[in-house]
Formats: sequence, structure tokens, C-alpha cells
Amino acid sequence: STRHCPWKMNQLPPKTPVASPVSESTNSRVEALDNLSMDSFWLEVENIKQSTEAEQEECSLADVKTQEEGEAEAEWLQDAGLAELLGEPGSEQDKLVLLSTLTRTQAAAVQRRLDTYSRSRRRRNKHPVRDVRDIFGVLGTQDTAAEKEESSPDPLWHNLRTSNTQRKSQDYSCTVRNPGKEEVFNMDVAYSEQAAVLLKGSFLPESRKLKDGNALTRFKILKGRLGVTRIGDLSAQDMKKIPTLALIELTALCDILGFELKRNKAAKLKTTEKRLFGVPLNTLLENDQKLLPNTKVPLLLQALLSCLEKRGLETEGILRVSGSQTRIKSLEQKLERDFYSGLFCWDEVHQNDVSGLLKRFIRELPAPLLTAEYLPAFAAVQNIPDLKQRLQALNLLILILPESNRNTLKALLEFLRKVVARENNNKMNLWNVSTVMAPNLFMHKGLPNKIPEGKEKQLAEGAADVVRMMIHYQDLLWTVSSFLVAQVRKLNESNSKRYQFCDKRIKNLLRKIHADKDKVEKNQGEPSKIVKVHASLLLKDSLEVHLNNATRVADVLRQFQKNLCQNGWNIVNTVNLLKCNNSMECTNLLLYEVGGNIGEHCLDPDTYLLDLYHINPHAEWIIKQNPSYPRMF
Repeated sequence: STRHCPWKMNQLPPKTPVASPVSESTNSRVEALDNLSMDSFWLEVENIKQSTEAEQEECSLADVKTQEEGEAEAEWLQDAGLAELLGEPGSEQDKLVLLSTLTRTQAAAVQRRLDTYSRSRRRRNKHPVRDVRDIFGVLGTQDTAAEKEESSPDPLWHNLRTSNTQRKSQDYSCTVRNPGKEEVFNMDVAYSEQAAVLLKGSFLPESRKLKDGNALTRFKILKGRLGVTRIGDLSAQDMKKIPTLALIELTALCDILGFELKRNKAAKLKTTEKRLFGVPLNTLLENDQKLLPNTKVPLLLQALLSCLEKRGLETEGILRVSGSQTRIKSLEQKLERDFYSGLFCWDEVHQNDVSGLLKRFIRELPAPLLTAEYLPAFAAVQNIPDLKQRLQALNLLILILPESNRNTLKALLEFLRKVVARENNNKMNLWNVSTVMAPNLFMHKGLPNKIPEGKEKQLAEGAADVVRMMIHYQDLLWTVSSFLVAQVRKLNESNSKRYQFCDKRIKNLLRKIHADKDKVEKNQGEPSKIVKVHASLLLKDSLEVHLNNATRVADVLRQFQKNLCQNGWNIVNTVNLLKCNNSMECTNLLLYEVGGNIGEHCLDPDTYLLDLYHINPHAEWIIKQNPSYPRMF
């Protein structure tokens, strides 16, 4: 039977790279990748085709309808937490609070989508939506920008329009500016604001070719005095605010760079009778949590990765060499029957078959691991010419992902990094692993795959390059930018104040919010402060700490340990503390910031506490045991 699965491309290109027409912005990247073999990619595509054809079952494809004008903008505003701007019922206070946290470029991104939606509503003779120009104080786009430019020109919008017009004729050909060297990655300032500054300076990246994993630029996160926040350091309540802010920031960044942020509608697929393969991630986790509470990664995936880590990392060609499709199908049936009962034995399973099961598990998810909605956005990252800005976009996309998808993706990427680390034995370098895994992540049976003729090679290389970045830079990508944490704090502060609507002009209300923030910032001149640090799970009494400009979290934890020793506590029976030359990396204690303008925040050891106190003076500081360590009491 004729199949229409998305991985069935028109024709597999020859293994020897042949020049194909590509856009100017990706010319050099294609040339740079010409020396890196794509054989593994096309071999994996062929293996996927053969495995599905052997099953003789039809793919359940979702029809993706063309959206009418304004529909995409309406969905975006809803996902950005601004549905009230469309005239839908909601909390006026929540909307105002969110708008008050936005940077100039973020506000411009919201305004542009609202303008587009308003025009579409007028064309369809519907009631006009609310205008928020009073809120932002920035110019409208397209039809309104021209008339306002003469009276009150906005340099940012002027630069955006002129630069985006000129961009079509410019050749941006940078992938790595300083291969093998270390560059600073700034997370204190919004990425879109950084891009706008570079745009004003007519910044053109230096052209260099990407050679291999060893030549990739090493980025060092610029640590401010408030330290670095990783995914998992914030409370679940605060993390729920991050995707909305990240979506607005990603859209603003794409607007500045002149790239369209494309999103799909979530595909609705047929339900399955299976318990493991082809089951939605959330359903899997719900079932797993009945057995092991707080499970964040599906137990089956954990078992597959554990088996490969124990016996497969040294196997030559692991992931690339395909196992027996007959055995893999048989193993899937046995797992469906015996996995949860604990009767399945992994000892006799061939490692190439396990890797086949791993890839099959990812492909068989009803929705892509990168989500149906944002898969096009992940794929489009390859079109951003500058490596740092590609990583900025990827960082925001990771933050937008649902928690279950993000945790599962991280578990997979950590395993793939271990495979690359054993390259000398398994002959799988970073590029090999990326080309093998890209088809499993980017080609999904639930989504149609319309690839323009002659673009197969370009899109395949781009997908593999995105996977390579996610593997190589995963520590950076799983970081919550400081500017996003600051916006979360501002959301929490404004929500707690509950401003009165005595002034009808929204702009004046927002000015009051910002003025209150400025008052707090002006009072941040105290040279020292004495605070109490609590450790209720370890000690009855709190610890008094004298803060100055040099006091860090690491210093407080050392002081806590010193006090325990001097007071004669039996440290071994209480908690397993420092044992490695007084190095903080050897402790299982963490300092948390709780309350005030944050829910709960696990602090970086290099956080300067006086600066943190000035930003959040009403928080409590609590020493807790690291949850990743086993309890000793």
C-alpha cells in the first residue's frame, strides 16, 4: 500500500553532497557542513521507513488547516497570557501586571500582533478589539507606523523596519565566530534587547566555518551578583510563569532578527490500547507516579537509558547500527506485557535492539517530543545565522516546552552526551549521534511533512545541527535567564500589591508600579546587614549572618558547618556534610530564598547575599538538604 508518512521524502539525495539552492543566510552553513557526512541521517530515515512498512499499518495523520488572517495572532495572545486584549473575560489586574514587566522590544512584539489581529477583525466587520497603545507608548506597525514616524519617530521601530528591509540583500554567513575559544553568554539583559543594540550598530558577524564538535565555541554564562538560576531551582508556581514570558521574548527576538516564528496547532491522534509505546507522556507519567511518586521521566525511558549506559556505551556504532526489526517488535510486545510486573529481563537483550527500542519509543509518542506546536520553531532555529542567537532562541524554546517534555528531553540529551564522551570506543562522535537522532526527533507520523524539492539536504543538515547544539550546549540551554527571573519577581510583587483602579488611565497606573520599584532600588545602599538563616530540619536555632558586599551563599554554608562543629553536634548522624577539603562541591546542603517576591529559589553558591537582600528584603533564607542526595537522618 502507498504510505504517506512524513519521513517518506520524495527521493533520498545521493550520499556525496551535491550543491542545492539555499537561502543566502544559510549558504556558508551548508558549505561548512559539506565535509561532515550525512550518511547516518539518510540511513536512519531508511531504517525508519522499513520498520514502519513492515508493520503494514496506516499512519494517523492530522490535517493541518490553513489559519485565517488573525487566527495565529489570537492564539499567540492567548498563549502569552493576554487573552483579555481580545475582549475575552479575565482578570484585568493580571493582564496589567504582565504588561508592566515587559521590555521595550517585548512590548513591541505584543503590539504588532495586536495590530494584525485588529486589522483582521475590521476586515471581517467584527467589533474592534481593545487598543493598548496607551499601555506601551510605542508606535504601531505597518499602516500606523508611517503616519506616526513624522510626528514622533521611534528609533527602534525605524531601525527594525530599515534593517529588516536591508536584511534580504545581506549575506549573514556566521556560524561560529571564535571556534574553540570561550565567549561570554549574557543572560542579564533580554536577548531581544541585545539583538536590537547589535542591529543599531549594523552588526555583521564574522564569517567562519563550522568544522566539528571540538571547534564549537565554548560559552561562559556571565555570572551577575545574583548568580545563575537553573531549571529546577525555581518553585513549580514560579516556573509556570516562565513559558509565557519566554514565548513573548522569543517572539520579540524573532521580530528583531526578521524571522517568522511559526507554530502548529496541536495534532489530535487516535488513542492506543498500549500501555508504553504510543502513549502520551503525561499519561505515562501519571501511571508511573502511581508506582513511584514524583517520577519526572517515564520509567520505560529510564530503563532503556540505564540498560544502554551499563552495557551499550562501549558498543561500536551504538544508535547508528540498526538492530533486528523482528526482535525489536517482539521486545516491544514483551515490554507491554511484562514491564510493570517486573518480569522483563534486560540481561539477554542485544544493545543495538535496545537502542532501536529507544528510538522507537521517541518516534511512537502521539505528539513529537519537541511538541507538535513548536517543532517548526525548533527546525527554524537553523535559519538564524549567528550561533549565540541560535542558542538564545533554543534556550527560550526549551523553557516554553511542557515540563514532562522538557524533563524527558533532558534525560535523553544527557545520555547522548555520555555516548559522545565514549567516542574513542564506540566510534560515535557528536555529529554522528546528531545525524542519527535528528530524524527521530524532527520527523513525526502525526504531522505532514511538506519538503520543497531540492531542500532535503539543507533541512536534514539543519535538523542535525540543532540536535548537535542541544547535546553540546545542554547545560547552558537548561538555564533560566536572569532577566526572566527578574520579570517573575516583578509579577509576584505587583500581584501582591493589588493596585487600586482609582485612575482610569492605564499608563498612569503602570507609571506608579514602576515608581514603586524605583523607590526600592534607591534604598539599596546599605553597606551591611545582619540577617537570620534558618535550618529547621537540621537545627532548632537560626544562624545569624553578618552580610557585607563580599558575602556569598558559599560563605554562609561554610559558616553553618563551622558552627555545627564548634557546638559539638554529631554531624555524621545529623547530615553528611563537608568531607572534601572544605570544598562546597562536596556538600549536600543548599540555601533557599523563600517568600517575598519569589516562591522558592535554590541559590547559586556564588550569589552575593546583600544584593539579593536588597532585591527581596522580605524573604526568608532556609538551609535544606539537597534532594538529589540520600537522607542520612
